[in-house]
Amino acid sequence: MSGGVDSSAAMLLAMEKYGRDNVCGVTLCLSADPATDEKNCADAKAVCDVLGVPHRSVDARKEFEQTVIDYFTREYFLGRTPNPCVICNREIKFGLLYGYAKENGFDRIVTGHYAVTETVGGTAFLKRAADPKKDQSYVLAMLSQEQLAAADFLLGGMTKPDVRALAASHGFASASRSDSQDICFIPDGDYAAFLKTRCGISDQPGDYIDETGKILGRHKGQWQYTIGQRKGLGISMGKHVFVLGKDAEQNRVTLGDEDKLFRTEVAVTGLSFISGEDRLVTGKPYTAKLRYAHRPAETTVTLTGTGAVLTFTEPQRAPTPGQFAVIYDGNTVVCAGVIE
Repeated sequence: MSGGVDSSAAMLLAMEKYGRDNVCGVTLCLSADPATDEKNCADAKAVCDVLGVPHRSVDARKEFEQTVIDYFTREYFLGRTPNPCVICNREIKFGLLYGYAKENGFDRIVTGHYAVTETVGGTAFLKRAADPKKDQSYVLAMLSQEQLAAADFLLGGMTKPDVRALAASHGFASASRSDSQDICFIPDGDYAAFLKTRCGISDQPGDYIDETGKILGRHKGQWQYTIGQRKGLGISMGKHVFVLGKDAEQNRVTLGDEDKLFRTEVAVTGLSFISGEDRLVTGKPYTAKLRYAHRPAETTVTLTGTGAVLTFTEPQRAPTPGQFAVIYDGNTVVCAGVIE
């Protein structure tokens, strides 16, 4: 429980489903700022007190630092664009927390994620939420079968207004609180400033180049830019230019026209099958998301020795190394992997 409206509503539904005596609210302490953890714990405990259920806190700051923040930092300096929420869900919320649950006699984890699980023949499947605007199946797609089988997403069939109304009807203070849109450990969204502070570095100037290798100007360090970026480049070319690629070893950033960002083929490695087995069929039509806010696009999949190649019906803008590709069969997640 973060203390927000989603996890508060999920606790209420869990209590109704499993019984007050069989549930416990747990808040993960993840922040380097003790005040943030204290507030989250206080907000979550207040909800538990209203419902008459126990509340605990678990200090996961060290594990979060080593598993999520180190990954986030490392990926940027390798010239890639990470998604820390995917890793946090797999390693912390359904990894460390699931371990804590089992050690303390609990069987399931209920969270405020918007997704749906369905069990068929003893296998758990992950499906999109009923509300496509809130669907979070993308950030859950790297869970293991064991983790998914132990998960309960009680908000999956609800809309956000439904959840807020439910929370308000029980007097939860979080009912009208705005949603957080940023990475939890970078609330202002300035990831470059975060990396500078964390690593004790300043700008690391390098060359902007075009696709032929011609030097166009100077940038502040390749890790401060993202594939597809147009604003904030600090260079005047007499036309709009976009980040087409990055070379971390040479500290170079390639710029060019927007049409060069589009790809029909995207290579993916490290495939993870959430059902526990490979269910991909070569040549079968699927849909895939290449980032959290990406509209699912039609694709076919060809397996390779290291992963797969996604071939899209229509070119996709700015597939970004380090991000995750999630493949769906209808509304069901088939697998996920890392874009190369």
